[in-house]
Amino acid sequence: MAEQRDVQRLDDAAVEPRLARLDAALGQLEQTPGRTAELALEAVEMLTEVYGEALARVTDLAADSTRTLDRLAGDELLRHLLLLHHIHPDPVDRRVARAVDDLRPQLRAQGAEIALVGVQDEVATISLSASSCGGGGAALRDLVREQVLTFAPELSEVDVVAPAPAPALIPVASLWQRPERTGAAPVPEVAQAAGPLASGGTA
Repeated sequence: MAEQRDVQRLDDAAVEPRLARLDAALGQLEQTPGRTAELALEAVEMLTEVYGEALARVTDLAADSTRTLDRLAGDELLRHLLLLHHIHPDPVDRRVARAVDDLRPQLRAQGAEIALVGVQDEVATISLSASSCGGGGAALRDLVREQVLTFAPELSEVDVVAPAPAPALIPVASLWQRPERTGAAPVPEVAQAAGPLASGGTA
């Protein structure tokens, strides 16, 4: 059997600039007049469609293995392609939760805490408590929105809110205190005003 030649692999750091260059090149093609540019764009579209179908078949073959699907969805490049072709196996709420989990260590290093409140009607609500104020807090909110939309681009909005205030706690000691009681029942104000005649006495 013939030996397979070594194929150069690309890590995530090498993939990112290539994707950026691809987007730029496609943008230039779209602005270039002429049949040659049209043919180039058509070729890219057909190639993307074919590769998307191939990737969909891979996810179909891996459907019986949760571990394999998780590894496919966890790879940065594959996640990008799965989202591009609308074949990501995870529902939107799970992807948003993963985006929040990935952000948590970075935000904690900056003194902030993040939590997923919920996803409803294409809107993700994220709780963010940031110790920094002004521009720092705004930058963190923008970071959260960008990260969540990267994992779930079909969302119409990412609402970053402050955490809900904690409910007021009743001191435990107060639960064991009995209300003060006097020996005699209080006298109605009307009776006090009437004086002894109200109780049958004589003046």
